[in-house]
Amino acid sequence: MSKYKDKEGEVLFSLGGQWVSWIHTLVAYTAFASALIVGIALHYHKIVKNEHYGYPDEWFPSVSATIGDRYPERSFFMIFIAITSGPRFALVGLWYLLTRKPGSRLPDVIALTGVFRTLTCGGWTYITSTDDHDWHDILMISYIVATLPWTTGCIALSPANPRAIQLRKYFAGAFFGTLVPLIYWFIQHKVHKVAGAYTTYAFFEWSLIILDIGFDAITALDFSSFEIVVKDNTGLSKGENTSSVPSAVLEKEKEKATAGIYSAGFTLAQTFDTIASVYHGFVFWTTLTSLGVVVWFFPLWYMGISGFEAFIMTTISPIFLAIGPLRSYAVYHQRTIHLLSLSGIASYLIPNPTARLCVLGFGVFMSCFSWTATLVAESVHEVRFESKALGLMAGLILSSTAKFIWQTNNPVWPIMHAANGGWNGVGLGLAVVAVLNFSRKAPLTTGSNDKQQKGSPMLAAFGIGGLLFGLHSLLSDTSTMILWVWEGFPIRGPYSSTHGWCTVAAMTVGLFSGVARPQLAGGYLAFVAGASGAMVLTFFSHWTGYLGALAIATYLMAVSIPLLSSAVRKSPAVSFGVGFMLYNFLVLFHVWVVAYAFVPGGPLVRERSDWVQMTMMAFIGLGVANYNWTLPCRQESRAKRQAASQHRKYFGIVTLAVNIVFLCAAYRRFPTNDYKPYHPEDRVMTAGIWTIHFSLDNHMWSSEYRMRDLIKDAELDVVGLLESDQQRIIMGNRDSTQFLAEDLGMYVDYGPGPNKHTWGAALLSKFPIINSTHHLLPSPVGELAPAIHATLDVYGQLTDVFVFHSGQEEDIEDRRLQSEYLAELMGSTDRPSILLSYLVTKPLKGNYNTYVSDKSGMNDVDPSDWDRWCEYILFKGLKRIGYARISRNSITDTELQVAKFVVPKDADEIMQQKALSADDRNRRVKESEVPEGWRFPALFRGRGVRGHRYHVFKQPRYYDQL
Repeated sequence: MSKYKDKEGEVLFSLGGQWVSWIHTLVAYTAFASALIVGIALHYHKIVKNEHYGYPDEWFPSVSATIGDRYPERSFFMIFIAITSGPRFALVGLWYLLTRKPGSRLPDVIALTGVFRTLTCGGWTYITSTDDHDWHDILMISYIVATLPWTTGCIALSPANPRAIQLRKYFAGAFFGTLVPLIYWFIQHKVHKVAGAYTTYAFFEWSLIILDIGFDAITALDFSSFEIVVKDNTGLSKGENTSSVPSAVLEKEKEKATAGIYSAGFTLAQTFDTIASVYHGFVFWTTLTSLGVVVWFFPLWYMGISGFEAFIMTTISPIFLAIGPLRSYAVYHQRTIHLLSLSGIASYLIPNPTARLCVLGFGVFMSCFSWTATLVAESVHEVRFESKALGLMAGLILSSTAKFIWQTNNPVWPIMHAANGGWNGVGLGLAVVAVLNFSRKAPLTTGSNDKQQKGSPMLAAFGIGGLLFGLHSLLSDTSTMILWVWEGFPIRGPYSSTHGWCTVAAMTVGLFSGVARPQLAGGYLAFVAGASGAMVLTFFSHWTGYLGALAIATYLMAVSIPLLSSAVRKSPAVSFGVGFMLYNFLVLFHVWVVAYAFVPGGPLVRERSDWVQMTMMAFIGLGVANYNWTLPCRQESRAKRQAASQHRKYFGIVTLAVNIVFLCAAYRRFPTNDYKPYHPEDRVMTAGIWTIHFSLDNHMWSSEYRMRDLIKDAELDVVGLLESDQQRIIMGNRDSTQFLAEDLGMYVDYGPGPNKHTWGAALLSKFPIINSTHHLLPSPVGELAPAIHATLDVYGQLTDVFVFHSGQEEDIEDRRLQSEYLAELMGSTDRPSILLSYLVTKPLKGNYNTYVSDKSGMNDVDPSDWDRWCEYILFKGLKRIGYARISRNSITDTELQVAKFVVPKDADEIMQQKALSADDRNRRVKESEVPEGWRFPALFRGRGVRGHRYHVFKQPRYYDQL
């Protein structure tokens, strides 16, 4: 700090710029340190305690616990953070003055980002989670997201100061590297409830604070050239290099640290072009992935082949590019055909399912046709072709991200509308804008293949068919491969809502690796790695299987650009038309392995998902062989490579933005695991069984919202869902249990995964699932019968719940063997138990007497209910107090059956319930004779609500012992 000046016009007071950095650093660290010291001194045992454990299991407080709601540490923190805001804004302003250069917009963007981070920091500081949980989370997420461009932007804009650049790289690397163990230990605490995990998490959380503030403290090395009011003494703000290290070397270091994403001269037009290309790619995958689930509606209701399956052949439309005049029209009128392809996502406007399928089929036809025409037309120009191909593949990443945000439903599918969470109107409007931008450049070629090309169009077709199938079946939803390796509780592998981003990250890395090193991605060594990943995914579970999943995800995205670039140089009618036909073959193949009981030739491929995977990789291998056969023996010019490189950076930034959006959604979807039953004061557990018909209602709309409302209104604590496995192309690669569990606040076991070849059985529970195992019951002839055996912690009493779907009526021997297997399984436990099932038997007859027997120890929820065939609830060791049947309306084809139980407190009460005679156990009473907490909701009486009412008996039944 200098003294006052005597001369007129001189600065009267000056302050070295570095003091802004030091003051900011000191006050910011003081804010956190003072809160920590005061908190430990006054409330140590309270701030180290979390929802699972306290001292001594947890012995160090997290940042959030330290600066949270307790007085006076919260006040210390808020006061010093308020003081920090002044130096903080000054720091951002000085950084802008230091780094701004004529013609560069990056300093403006980074300065605005710095201001935004400062404001959001104030937001989550002064709006605590207690004040408003949603806004606290939104502001916290916004701060964390803005940290990425702020950090990388500061590195890119660093003046020529080797020491500062090196420190920024170290601090930034340490900051982002710390996120990995931070997330890991948070999952250990939140999901696995590991004692002491939150203390370890807290150390990493405090490390982030230290590194975040320390990163900004490095500006002191740069601000030493400033005086306030600002006088630049060394010319550093002009970009002059006063160090001994050459400027070119420093620029190279900065570009390497930021992956070069800031070195391109960004333009608004190019940015919009990139966004439009990615969004139009998203529309393609939206249209293609919706076809299977819409077609599936018809055989689902016909209970067999319906004829509408022929619509899957609409994908082979590129075969018509063999017609010369049609190919020329497609190339020169791309805007028209791309606009027509939007009819697929506009089909949601048509209520009639058959008409909706017809319009969607036309949209799929035009979408496959138009994209093929575009890729062929752009094939003569490397940069423009790469732009379209990147848009197509990044569109798949965007599609998977959108499905994650909407819990495995795509918001613009034709099975979605406003009533079930669809954003169809917004999606269609954006699609029109995207097409107008996407098609604004004139084509460069007619798409003809007059020149003789090396390689085989048929081999290229095999590659395209295998690639499209792999992308669609494995990567169109981030939870698909996670559910392939899922084996129940305790969790021993990835979880859909917490690890889905790993799949997207692998897809992103694979895509840009394939662009940067196409010959490596398209080589035989990479193929072997990809095939190995597919086999590991197929034959292993838990984390081992998921590592294979990440390998195949990376490979499929990496090899996509080489295979597409090879295919467009052949006859598109063969390479893409036949390619889509081979894709359809694989789609049917992967349906046949599970639907073998309903389709011709099904038993030949029964349960052979491994054959499907091997066929897919064999097809891709043929495409790889063709690519290597046709490798060009030419060197690209430096100018062309540079142009392509600049173009990739736009797509890299857009794809990075999509990844950040995914991470924000993952943060919002993180399981809280603090779920509460409806009537804990009465120790009541309400359980139900429901066959949900793959979450498609009678009018071909996705039914999750309607199911959620009925389950909530019925106050179900535990519910078994049957016909729930939707993780196949024909069902949209969906998982309705994610939405239901998160929205209703329940734990979920998805049941046997899609590679187990069943129609699905799932369990949702308000009570913690301590352990669960999956069973495939004997099915020598018919479809596989899935079962879940789960142990729940119900009010401190371990209680077993079985969810089971038996075989078909015509498979008599299958059902007999299944009844014996399940009876033995239920009889193997002495704990209180419930069976939520689909038995396909008449009451008191046939296999019923195996399920309800001394061997199983199970009792029927109401032996006098003679009007049953499919759904049954059995129990033992529990006090059954109520039973009701609630009509389905148009959600599915099966009612919801519900039973209420009082859970015993100890072993004596359990034995007392088991010792009751049938007459005592089944003694009926009036509703007025049971406590209020035992009663079923009144809103289903009479005409009910939303078409749901008590039916068969017209009212619930209640039971009590003398």
